Amino acid sequence: MAKSGDPAPVIAIDGPSASGKGTVAQEVARSLGFHYLDSGALYRLVAVAAVRQNVALADEKRLAALAGGLACEFCGDQIRLDGQSVTDAVRSEQAASGASEVAALPQVRRALLERQRAFRRVPGLVADGRDMGSVVFPDAVLKIFLTASPEERANRRYKQLMEKGLRVNLINILRDIEQRDARDIGRPVAPLQVGADAMVVDTTNLTVAEAVARILESYAARQSRQAPSR
Repeated sequence: MAKSGDPAPVIAIDGPSASGKGTVAQEVARSLGFHYLDSGALYRLVAVAAVRQNVALADEKRLAALAGGLACEFCGDQIRLDGQSVTDAVRSEQAASGASEVAALPQVRRALLERQRAFRRVPGLVADGRDMGSVVFPDAVLKIFLTASPEERANRRYKQLMEKGLRVNLINILRDIEQRDARDIGRPVAPLQVGADAMVVDTTNLTVAEAVARILESYAARQSRQAPSR
């Protein structure tokens, strides 16, 4: 348990695209009564704002300025940009692909760093992304690397999009996931990687409930070890 004056505890959940980070992280946060940060949504917002303002996704300087001045709000499941709902746009495949591109830009990452850290509030935070444990919250009390096979992740994304009534191709989704993985792993700044102090949870054959249970058990065990003896 954190001592008075200590920063709020953070559970950092990193992993590749479509590994289930968002769903699992939200359930962990709900179970613990913690705040939740979807860091990927911030990068998606930058991509959406760039398209709306005709800023090229390779224009690092202008994108960093956009990132630093985002007038965005997170209201439950709703996301607003400049007072307007952009929830559907942010959750689109176009925004996801654009986010992967802008996230590779060092100036954009720096512009969003403090904005992400501001989500850290009592009683605690569950943050998901690509570099939550390695860069944004290196002192997280628990670091998780959530993953699954590319094929399983593609199948999950395919089902999600089909349920939304979208016409999609499974082969194209798999290729897109593999390209994003290569981009995230190979970028020079804050690449996607398994930290030495991270617990790997492979969800290929796990349900959401099972993945959440593993993380909650690990967090409880760590809290028990840190509790002062009487």
